[in-house]
Amino acid sequence: MNVEERGGSIGLRAFPLLSMLLEDFYNFLSLVFAVDEINSKHDLLPNVTLGYIVYDSYVDLFRTIQGAVRIYSGSTLQYPNYNCDKYGVLAAVIEGMSSTFSIQYANIFGIYKYPQLHRLLKMINFTNTMGQSIYFNGDEISTWYDIYNAIYLPNYTILSNNVGKFNYHETRGKQFTIDSEAIIWESNFTKVPRSVCSESCQLGSRKSTQEGQPVCCYDCLRCPEGQFSNKTDAVECMYCPDDQWPTEQKTACIQKIVTFLCYEEPIGIVLIFMAVIFFVMAAVVLGIFIKYQNTPIVKANNRDLSYLILLSLMLSCLCSLLFIERPNQISCFLRQSVFGITFSISVSSLLAKTAVVVIAFNATKPGNNLRKWVGAKVPKCIVLICSLIQVIICFTWLFIAPPSTYGNTQSETAKIILECDKASAIAFYAILGYLGILASICFVIAFLARKLPDTFNDAKLITFSMLVFITVWIFFIPTYLSAKGTSTVAVEVFAILASSSGMLGSIFFPKCYIILIKPQKNRKNFILKSSL
Repeated sequence: MNVEERGGSIGLRAFPLLSMLLEDFYNFLSLVFAVDEINSKHDLLPNVTLGYIVYDSYVDLFRTIQGAVRIYSGSTLQYPNYNCDKYGVLAAVIEGMSSTFSIQYANIFGIYKYPQLHRLLKMINFTNTMGQSIYFNGDEISTWYDIYNAIYLPNYTILSNNVGKFNYHETRGKQFTIDSEAIIWESNFTKVPRSVCSESCQLGSRKSTQEGQPVCCYDCLRCPEGQFSNKTDAVECMYCPDDQWPTEQKTACIQKIVTFLCYEEPIGIVLIFMAVIFFVMAAVVLGIFIKYQNTPIVKANNRDLSYLILLSLMLSCLCSLLFIERPNQISCFLRQSVFGITFSISVSSLLAKTAVVVIAFNATKPGNNLRKWVGAKVPKCIVLICSLIQVIICFTWLFIAPPSTYGNTQSETAKIILECDKASAIAFYAILGYLGILASICFVIAFLARKLPDTFNDAKLITFSMLVFITVWIFFIPTYLSAKGTSTVAVEVFAILASSSGMLGSIFFPKCYIILIKPQKNRKNFILKSSL
C-alpha cells in the first residue's frame, strides 16, 4: 500500500498478496476503515484527505516492478523518473509481499527517498472490524499476526492452515508461538527445513561470516588464546581482565595464579642446593687458608685480600637466596645491592692483588719511584674506593627510584608473576655495568702482568677468573632478556652462582691443591728456586 497526497488530500496505495484470502480481505477492510476514520476526524490530519490505490503483484517480479513505477509515475503508464500525478503527492508506501519482492520494491523507492511508513500514520489508533486494536509503537505496528501454512492443492487451489501467531503484547520470549505438528510440508522435504545455513555458535566460540555468502551463513571459530565468549552466536570474543584468564572451554574468566620463584619448585630446590654447596666450598677454602696462613703460598700477594675475596664470595652465594622468595620492597633492594656490593668487593680485591703484583715487580727496578706505593695501604684504598662507588650507585637508586613489586600479567598467559619493578631492572644494569668496567680493567692489567716471575703467578689465575666472570655475564644478558616469568630470576641466580664458583675455582683451587696435595711446593726455598 502506498500513501500519496493529492493537493489537499493524501492517497494510500495498498498491495495484497497472491490471492485474496479471508485474512487479506479483513486487512483490506481494515485499511478502508482506517482511511475513512482518519478522513472523518478532522483533528487528526487537518486539511488533509487520505486516498489509496491498491495494486496486486500477482506474485510476479515483473508486475511488482511495473506496479512500483506506476505508483511513482501516478499513471497507468510507466514513466521512470517522472511524476505525472495531477491529484496528489505520493507520501508513503505500505507493502506486504515476500522478502524477495519486498527487497526489490524497497530498492526502487529507496532511490526516490520514499519511506515505507509515513510519519503521520504513526498517530493512528483504532479498532478494526475483527476487534483488533491497531496503533503504532515507534516504527512497529502494535498488534498480533496469525501465521498460516499455505497448502498448494493439485487442482491449483490454495488452502491456508493457521499454525501459530505473533502477539506484540506478550512478554519477550512468548510473543512468537507455532505448532510445528500442524505444519504440512511439501513432499520434497524429508525433514523440517532450516531457516539458516549454519548451526548456532556455542559458548567459547564466535561467528565468522563466509565470504560471498549471506549473513546467515557463517563458520564457528574457537576463541583465540586469552579471549572468551559467554553467549551463543557471539559476533566477537572478549578479553579477560589483566588479573584473570579464560577457562579451558573459554566460556568464562577465572583468577590467574600468583606465582614467583620459591623454595618448593624443582628449579628453586636446585638453585638452593648449588648456593649451599658453593658457600660451603668457599668456607672450607677460607678455613684452609686460615689454618695455613703462615705458609708462603697463602702469604703471597696479601693474604688479607684473599680472606676478603673468600668472604665476599660466601656472601654472594648467600645473596642468591634472596631471589628465591616472595619479592617485596626490601628484598627487591637487597637483591641487587647486596649482589653488586659483594661482587664489587671481590673484583676490586682481585684488581688490588693485580696492582700489587705490578707495583712490587716494577719497584725492584733501579731508579723506579714505585717503592713508596709498596705496602698495605694501596690495596686497601683500591678496595675501599671501588666498593664505595658501587655503594653510592645502590643508595642513589634507593633514593631516586625505590624498588617495589608488581604483578607481571604479560609474561605467562595463566599466571601473575610477582617481580621487582622496572626501576629495579635499570638499577641492576647500572650495577652490572659498573662490575663490567671493574672486571675489564682487572682483566687487562692481569693479562699484561701474566708473564711476571712465577713467584707472582696470581696474575695468570686472575686473568682466567676475570675471563670466566666476563663470559658468564655476557651470555647472561641475552638469556635474561629472552627469559619469561620466574625463569628471569632463575637465570640471574644461576649467573651469580656460576661467576662466584668460577672465581673460587680459578684462583683458590690451584692453591688448595698445592697446600693439601703438594705441600713440598709450599715452601720458601722451593718458591725461590722456581723463580730463578
